[in-house]
Amino acid sequence: MAAKKSHLPIALVVDLVLVILFTIIGHYTHSRDLDPAGIAATAWPFLAGLGLAWVLTAVWDRPLSPLHSGTGIWAITVLIGLVLRGLTGAGSDPGAVPVSFMVVATTLNLITLVGWRIIATAVAGGTRSRRR
Repeated sequence: MAAKKSHLPIALVVDLVLVILFTIIGHYTHSRDLDPAGIAATAWPFLAGLGLAWVLTAVWDRPLSPLHSGTGIWAITVLIGLVLRGLTGAGSDPGAVPVSFMVVATTLNLITLVGWRIIATAVAGGTRSRRR
């Protein structure tokens, strides 16, 4: 139980870094600059989604679980991020979210938010706790 709790801060940092990197790369790809205000405008809907996802998935129970935590965090982060982006006009296309952006956001966040948990679980020796 203590080992799971110790993974919580790591999971939070990794999730935050991955969502921020997603927005930095996306913003830079389209604007060719690293304007902090532009990056923040792109990032905040997805960071809000990530925060809500952490609460709704109760990630503190199993922070490294790809299925329990990863898929829920991914789905909620992307859904809330895209909805907020569309409702508020955050990003480069006010009031509309291009389908191509939806596909890229969904795919990249799936690969990163679930993928790092798959790798971490494999490195940690699987999901079964070892008892002697």
